[in-house]
Amino acid sequence: MAKCSNSLIGILNFVTLVLSIPIIVAGVWLSKQSNTECERWLEKPVIALGVFLLIISIAGLIGACYRVTWLLWVYLLVMFVLIVILFAFTIFAFVVTNKGAGEAVSGKGYKEYRLGDYSNWLQNRVNGSTWERIKSCLQSGKLCSKFENQFINDSVDKFYTENLSSLQSGCCKPSSDCGFTYQSPTSWTKTGNATYTNPDCNSWNNDPNILCYNCQSCKAGLLQNIKSDWKKVAIVNIIFLVFLIIVYSIGCCAFRNNRMDNYYKGY
Repeated sequence: MAKCSNSLIGILNFVTLVLSIPIIVAGVWLSKQSNTECERWLEKPVIALGVFLLIISIAGLIGACYRVTWLLWVYLLVMFVLIVILFAFTIFAFVVTNKGAGEAVSGKGYKEYRLGDYSNWLQNRVNGSTWERIKSCLQSGKLCSKFENQFINDSVDKFYTENLSSLQSGCCKPSSDCGFTYQSPTSWTKTGNATYTNPDCNSWNNDPNILCYNCQSCKAGLLQNIKSDWKKVAIVNIIFLVFLIIVYSIGCCAFRNNRMDNYYKGY
């Protein structure tokens, strides 16, 4: 049993070690290729994750294969903390993304989004200077330029049937309740001297660098996108948690067996 548990933990950590290498390489590649603020924020977490997996895998591999009890103890402690953090994050992700959804618009193929529909925690993440960085990211990523090129040949009737993404709907066109007249996907004519109940109507501008990037709907579209991604991440986390718990259990067996072996050798 001792050899079995140590062999299993060694094999599992060898697999994790191998997987950490392409993660580090991907992070370094991102740092070389990144041209926008969008891409730059991602590279450091990716490299950090890869380095963390590499170090913890080496610790587990040496501890299991060479029966280094103290190294296995450190490995199990880190694994336990990681399991707790992942479990807490998974619960947190489900809680903060529980609220908010797109609203169907009569006669339209797309949905529209309202910032107030989302959790307060998420709303606070898209305020002030944070939103300025996000907006810069969306602009440099040419979100609405690609949107315009994709639907430039649409008539107004055809455009209203399109299935737009949450970011396209929130950032690249005005809200339907503004009543603007369609000219092109990113060009709309405002009604003269009209009074709008939706503040986003006043924020809209046909300037390609402005459009609805300052609108509440754009922030809501981003939160909807984040919500969808976090739901997927939470599901992956659950699978990863099951894997970690299995590895942790095997590691505990290896640790216990190493202590027993060391005890009898000392005896």
